[in-house]
Amino acid sequence: MRKYHAAAASDRGKKRGDNQDYYGYSLDAGVFVVCDGMGGVSGGALASHITVDTVLHSVDSSSGHCCREQLEAAIRTGNREVYRRSQAEPRYSGMGTTLVALAIEGGHVWVANIGDSRCYRFRNGALEQLTQDHSLVEAQIQMGRMTAAQAERSPLRNVITRAVGTQPEVLADITEYEAEPGDIFLLASDGLTKELCQEEICSLMAKSSLHPATRCLQLVAAANQAGGRDNITCLIVQVIG
Repeated sequence: MRKYHAAAASDRGKKRGDNQDYYGYSLDAGVFVVCDGMGGVSGGALASHITVDTVLHSVDSSSGHCCREQLEAAIRTGNREVYRRSQAEPRYSGMGTTLVALAIEGGHVWVANIGDSRCYRFRNGALEQLTQDHSLVEAQIQMGRMTAAQAERSPLRNVITRAVGTQPEVLADITEYEAEPGDIFLLASDGLTKELCQEEICSLMAKSSLHPATRCLQLVAAANQAGGRDNITCLIVQVIG
């Protein structure tokens, strides 16, 4: 039976006055969530909080560990709740959030994402991005109209094409992976990934014998040192058995 350690860290960064990122997890249910809110100071923070709390509550209310169907249903519920609140209160109109989530059942892992928050897997010294951004520049890359290097410099790189709560329904990309002892999964908002390239993240993840909490703090500190232009959130799940 697989066992897991988890930890997270979040920081407002060096340029923002508030933190609209939010995270949460349940080791008992085997579900982990990171959200990055948008839509004004109060709206973005509210959207990310509603989504994380609703997903965790929905999963905890079901029996056993979270599986794909439960994760998918929980995300739909979170989307409806954010959308309902944005329609009911004009000050929250247009609010939304990205989402990246991980659900574990035995040796199976389901990764879900909406927007440009990401999930990586660190295995045998290599870091692999498991999610594909729902962003304007990523769409341009997929169509061959832009290179990854050009996307990093594009003034449109913050434009996402899919978000939780901006429409009555939203589709999450959900993919299944195997979890092996020693695997480390990293869930992160774009405040990390826009400051550190994949090689820099890999180098920090490769430091041996670090507790997940220490890894998270080091990643956040490195992103701040690189500029800290956005809120930064990291959530690490380590497979230990």
